[in-house]
Amino acid sequence: MITVRQLLGAKSPEIHAVAPDAAVVQAIRLMAEKGIGAVLVMEGPRLVGILSERDYARKIVLKDRSSATTAVQEIMTSVLVTVAPAATVEQCLELVTNRRIRHLPVVEDGVVVGVISIGDLVKAVIEQQRCELGQLQQYITGG
Repeated sequence: MITVRQLLGAKSPEIHAVAPDAAVVQAIRLMAEKGIGAVLVMEGPRLVGILSERDYARKIVLKDRSSATTAVQEIMTSVLVTVAPAATVEQCLELVTNRRIRHLPVVEDGVVVGVISIGDLVKAVIEQQRCELGQLQQYITGG
């Protein structure tokens, strides 16, 4: 089984975060620059929330709020679902499916070590299935 630690090893180690008192527009700019769908909200080394494009759409756009004058802490998701590096892809897929979330901060000993997305998880499953299919084809053809 593929673990979160293995997924993180194949990704850039960069963690994108903003402070809780940052303006929402700063977080949205960071997401656009980095081509990501969510940023962590950190108070120093402490994870306090996550802000996603979904949060922005539902809590700023649909409510006619200003992203320039609204602080991230006002709209971030503060009840977090996190995973440990030892978690499996299957466990993470179950979490994102049941909780209807797209990003999982990875925390080890209270320290954020990365973030994985539903895209990372799906890519890992596809690769695992591709390998298993190749093995089955070799077995069937006797090669």
